[in-house]
Amino acid sequence: MKFEPERVRTCNCPPENPPRDDGLIFCDRFTLNGFVPWQMPRRRYRHLSKGLSPETEGLPMRFLRHSLTGLFLLALTLALVLWAGAMVRDAVEARMARDPGTPPARERIFAVPVQLATPETIVPTLSAYGQVQARRSLELRAAVSGQVIEIAPEMVEGGEVAAGQVLLRIDPANAEDALARAQADLADAEAETRDAARGLTLARADQAAAEEQAALRTRAFQRQKDLSARGVGTEAATEAAELAASSSRQAALSRSQAVAQAEARVDQAATRLSRVKIALAESERRLADTTVTAPFAGTLSGVTLVEGRLVTQNERLAALVDGTQLEAAVRLSTAQYVRLLDDEGRLVARPAKITLDLWGTALTTTGMLTRASAETGDGQTGRLVFAQIDAARGLKPGDFVTVSVEEPAIEQVVRLPATALDSSGTVLALSADERLEALPVRLERRQGDEVLVRGAELAGREVVAERSPLLGAGVKVRALREEGIPAPEAPALVELTPERRAKLVAFIEGNKMMPADVRERILGQLQEPQVPANMVERIESRMGG
Repeated sequence: MKFEPERVRTCNCPPENPPRDDGLIFCDRFTLNGFVPWQMPRRRYRHLSKGLSPETEGLPMRFLRHSLTGLFLLALTLALVLWAGAMVRDAVEARMARDPGTPPARERIFAVPVQLATPETIVPTLSAYGQVQARRSLELRAAVSGQVIEIAPEMVEGGEVAAGQVLLRIDPANAEDALARAQADLADAEAETRDAARGLTLARADQAAAEEQAALRTRAFQRQKDLSARGVGTEAATEAAELAASSSRQAALSRSQAVAQAEARVDQAATRLSRVKIALAESERRLADTTVTAPFAGTLSGVTLVEGRLVTQNERLAALVDGTQLEAAVRLSTAQYVRLLDDEGRLVARPAKITLDLWGTALTTTGMLTRASAETGDGQTGRLVFAQIDAARGLKPGDFVTVSVEEPAIEQVVRLPATALDSSGTVLALSADERLEALPVRLERRQGDEVLVRGAELAGREVVAERSPLLGAGVKVRALREEGIPAPEAPALVELTPERRAKLVAFIEGNKMMPADVRERILGQLQEPQVPANMVERIESRMGG
């Protein structure tokens, strides 16, 4: 609360604690217009009253004087600061007036590796992945059932066996019994055949005798008829002769029937003999099937047999693989397959290199592309071709190998790193003024990390081997050439006539497809007294003149 002097009336300090007088009067109690606002402990209050001391009366003037002095000093300080800022500004402006130009911007130059484009005849190599498989393999199965009584030591996984070697034997007891029965049946059939043959012989002899007797009786009857006709013989004698002739013919006919029956018996005996021989051959084959042999030399796989095991008929015993006749089955794309065909659409037999990568160690052998599959296969694309392996050194069926086949030669192509070609089919070539120029090329083949390209303006040019997003047409570069590769000779310069120069300038200015920076650079070169001859040739070739 602020108290004004004219409002203070009295000081109500007690006698035991009078107000102190040290230039200012302090009291503990005071009355404001006769009213005591509050009671407080001893505090310092300015005692303001009408009766002030001489020292107290001069305080406002001193305060005013000191305030004016502070304001003057503050104004002086601000003036000095403003004066110093103006001096610094004038100095900066003077310095800028003496050197008004800014430092020129320096063009960034990139160091790029380059490669000289040299057209040549290259034989491309087609590479694809394939799987080794055996041209000749056989599953060994049990032809008869029985107990295994003998197994060859080579009858194990990976065992090498020779052609005709006995691999295992099955108990032949049942087969031998069947063979003995078949042999006995054969003896019976042979005896029956011989008996039937003898019966046929006798029947034919009886038939011959009966026919002969019938012929005699017929002649006797004819003589009796002649006698009766001359009146010498009697009629009774003629009838008796006729009856005897008829009886003899009936007997000859009976003998013919007996011969037919004997012949039928012989045929039946022969049929039974054939059946018995067939049964005998089957018994012999079953007996032979108890012994399993290797039909050709090879390697065994999938062997699970032990001696004493019972096997059933047609049970798989093992697999025999001919390791000397292997081939690689390779699936090619349709485009790759077409490049291997001749003019008549037939697959050309080409040399192939088969490589097996074994943890950094490569097994390489040669082969020959021989044939293609008759169909593509369900859910497959491309073509399946087969390469016959000449010498399977370390290769096994099931190995995944890389097959490389030489394609027909391509003439006048340039071999470049794959990083030199962009997705739009252009490469960056070095111009005469160490700037880059985009050249369109045509991709012929991809060879691993390299590409085979062909371009009209590519021959003899230095091409950037490794492109980056910072490189483009018109960029200033510094060529990094490989050791041993000489730098290209300086381009030949020609002097242009005014008419020729005007045509070239008009063509460049009228080409709206050319970038502005490239257009300006070429126009600047055309204004020189001598112009690179290769640049003039390229421009005139595009002009058609």
